[in-house]
Amino acid sequence: MATNPLAGAPNLDDIRAAQKVLSGVSRVTAMEGSRYLTQLVGAPVHFKCENLQRTGSFKVRGAYVRIAALSDEERARGVVAASAGNHAQGVALAAALLGVRSTVFMPAGAPLPKVAATREYGAQVRTAGQVVDETLAAAREYADATGAVFIHPFDHPAVVAGQGTIGLEILEQCPDVRTVVVGIGGGGLAAGVALAVKSVRPEVRVVGVQAAGAAAYPPSLAAGRPVALESVSTMADGMKVGRPGDVPFRIIAELVDEVRTVSEDALSSALLLCLERAKLVVEPAGASPVAALLSEPEAFEGPVVAVLSGGNVDPLVLQRTLQHGMAAAGRYLSLRVRLPDRPGVLAALLGELSTADANVLAVNHVRTDPRLGVSEAEVELHLETQGPRHCAAVAAGLREAGYRILD
Repeated sequence: MATNPLAGAPNLDDIRAAQKVLSGVSRVTAMEGSRYLTQLVGAPVHFKCENLQRTGSFKVRGAYVRIAALSDEERARGVVAASAGNHAQGVALAAALLGVRSTVFMPAGAPLPKVAATREYGAQVRTAGQVVDETLAAAREYADATGAVFIHPFDHPAVVAGQGTIGLEILEQCPDVRTVVVGIGGGGLAAGVALAVKSVRPEVRVVGVQAAGAAAYPPSLAAGRPVALESVSTMADGMKVGRPGDVPFRIIAELVDEVRTVSEDALSSALLLCLERAKLVVEPAGASPVAALLSEPEAFEGPVVAVLSGGNVDPLVLQRTLQHGMAAAGRYLSLRVRLPDRPGVLAALLGELSTADANVLAVNHVRTDPRLGVSEAEVELHLETQGPRHCAAVAAGLREAGYRILD
């Protein structure tokens, strides 16, 4: 007799029950069209804006459903969680709404705005570990020592059911959807969305997306079981999970049609697109579905719904990521020019750049390098441009004007 691969996982009835529990608690977030991506993909593309959810991400859904199901005795012991930020805020708010004491462990280096927001929602915050897996271990030790109920960020049926309510909303808001694209960290969101969508519309394609530097699912799916990565490295702190959760893994292995990986360049370009074109602040993990669409637009049948899972991004990280995204999009040009060292030459060079419509961001003027002749200077320029073609035109214009550009 064949075993049921989804034994112990939630089902559609659980997700519908979670939707009732969340009524008046979580928002039915907006579905926004993207004209740019629609043109690129050749079919309608919509954003499911969980970055506009309470606490700035989808996590409050699963956290509230999980804590709401606790007994009075369990609630009296309090809850404990571990998170890089979004689950932390979700647990803190859910616990506060339900009158439950909460303690949250966060990894060292967690974005300061997320730490501050978690405290403001009422949780006691403690720091432990460098990545979420280490922080999870510290939270479990605390639970064992104090009796607090551990609220896992993704590896629990109630959490998966809560996240699955997003899938039901997608089907209601975009009835003709053909492809749903969703980011994967530990897998709770993708598992819940896939379970909801496939239970109602099995023909809809569900595509998961991971950051290439934290992609635990491809090797795990190949092995047929969760496999831990030796290390993770990505700007998408919401995806820094080294091992898939057991519960979501079974669902994703059974129901998600494909798991793709995206580069850091693609993530930063996607974040930039969300900000510039859609006027939406989205964190790198939340922009991962957009990164997948940008990387290979022809691979997705429309209408497409991309789940923007969160918008909690540190302003400093946002600044660096946007700069990285502009560089990846060919919007920055750095070059070195060898010049005669005499008055007026630098001014003439800057005038040439002004004529070419290149915005000068920084100039480093060097006269003392031993590689230079007595009457030579070298200028390092950092320019803002309009894209790759403009970069090439600026460089070509300088060469035509007689300037020597160094490799």
